[in-house]
Amino acid sequence: MKPSPIERLKFLKKNWRWSLRRLFEEDPKRADKFWLDGCGISLDFSKNHLNREALQTLEAYSNERQLPEAIERLFTGDIVNPSENRPALHTALRSNSQASDQELHVSQCLAQMATIVETITHKRWPGFQSEPIRTVVHIGIGGSDLGPRMVCHALSNVQQDGIEVHFVANVDGADIEDTLKTCEPGTTLFIVASKSFSTLETMANANYAKQWLLEAGCEAGELHRHMIAVSANIDAAMNFGIKRENILPMWDWVGGRYSLWSAIGLPIAIAIGMDHFNKLLAGGRAMDEHFRSQPFSQNIPVMLAWITYWYSQFWDVKSQAILPYAQRLSKLPAYLQQLDMESLGKSVNIQGKAIKKSGIVLWGTEGTNGQHSFHQLLHQGTQLVPVDFIAVKEPMTSNLHQHQLLLSCCISQSQALLNGKTEADAINELKSQGVSTEKARKLAKHKAIAGNKPSNTLIMRRLDPLHLGALIAMYEHKVYTLGVMLEINPFDQWGVELGKQLSGPIFEGLSQGKTQATWDLSTQRLVRELSKKNHC
Repeated sequence: MKPSPIERLKFLKKNWRWSLRRLFEEDPKRADKFWLDGCGISLDFSKNHLNREALQTLEAYSNERQLPEAIERLFTGDIVNPSENRPALHTALRSNSQASDQELHVSQCLAQMATIVETITHKRWPGFQSEPIRTVVHIGIGGSDLGPRMVCHALSNVQQDGIEVHFVANVDGADIEDTLKTCEPGTTLFIVASKSFSTLETMANANYAKQWLLEAGCEAGELHRHMIAVSANIDAAMNFGIKRENILPMWDWVGGRYSLWSAIGLPIAIAIGMDHFNKLLAGGRAMDEHFRSQPFSQNIPVMLAWITYWYSQFWDVKSQAILPYAQRLSKLPAYLQQLDMESLGKSVNIQGKAIKKSGIVLWGTEGTNGQHSFHQLLHQGTQLVPVDFIAVKEPMTSNLHQHQLLLSCCISQSQALLNGKTEADAINELKSQGVSTEKARKLAKHKAIAGNKPSNTLIMRRLDPLHLGALIAMYEHKVYTLGVMLEINPFDQWGVELGKQLSGPIFEGLSQGKTQATWDLSTQRLVRELSKKNHC
């Protein structure tokens, strides 16, 4: 009987004898064959422990898992979030159609956003002192913060003059206090983003902002000049003091980590303008079309998912590094952590049965800074950590010399992971520096680098709204593909909800200096200690 794709993948891994060097030696055209293009993004996946047989088997498994049908279900509004009985229609947020009810609602929301953006940027939104709004502070957390914050930072070079956009997320009061030190109450507008309008961190910061305005002389009846809400709880937002026309919608069919394309992206639109925001949507839409229409062997999100599945399920890989070689993409790893780990961090499959392996840990930072901290572990550590290098082809500043230095560092790091340095090479290198043969042999063991470490290199044509939109959607679809292959629901996050449920009673305990007998002994001890008055 013919082995299943999973059995075949296990066999391939068990009998894997090819080093990365050997794969290139045996196929001089490997770099061309293992290369994909789409939506202004190129993917070099040649530096992976993959051959044609492994790719064909991964494709066979994807078809066995009915990935083609799953992709269609995503785009046509079928239930793909079974534990909450919902579709996941974030792709409708960037559709230019009004064929469905969701797309019609999106179009209406975009028109509302455009009106707000135009009013603010043309200095026609006065604060309580009749001065126009010049500063916007977005208050949210998680999906209501990470995406907009990342995009605004990435597109700082196209931000509009005369408007500053800040972000506050942490319930630590230092976050909002430090932010407001640079703001004037009479010219500051707050966007409060919370689906329930009850999120602990968000509402704590919103109430602080409200009190800050009142203490600055803003009358309660004038607070609406300084507050916008993005929420599904209209009544709660209005009771807070926000006018109905300043409340933008949030929908159940859009998860928080997929929501930057929606009204949650209002700070993006204010920062870069509505035309650029529409280009961001267009980039996401282009990647949607690529994901939906391209055969799997030419499909960038699917290929990235295959690679991660291969390593996580058969090579016992526990983490992956995301290394953008672009300072303006420095917040991308944090954004992708939520997108990937909140989606794939599950311990049961769709049927509720326990699984052994699901998502892996994502981490990273911008190059070249990471080279001088954790790259040592990547090169000589004992853990296998696949890497996504992300480079931007066109210079992001007028400093061409430094852009070429940046790109050379990116390419050389992937080259070093591939080739390493043999002990013999290290000995010869040391001897050429005048080191004795005996000492060179001793030192060479410390200088030798195994190499044979896998990586992808993604090249964005340029860092602009269009290509950034495509990059974000690419990773969204990679995560969805992995969810299908792992047979888990990537759209719920019950683990996040547990912490929210527990924090309320503990807050009361800290405030009152009381503990509950049902708490574990450690929690009781922590609450007693942290509720004590500090007399130091």
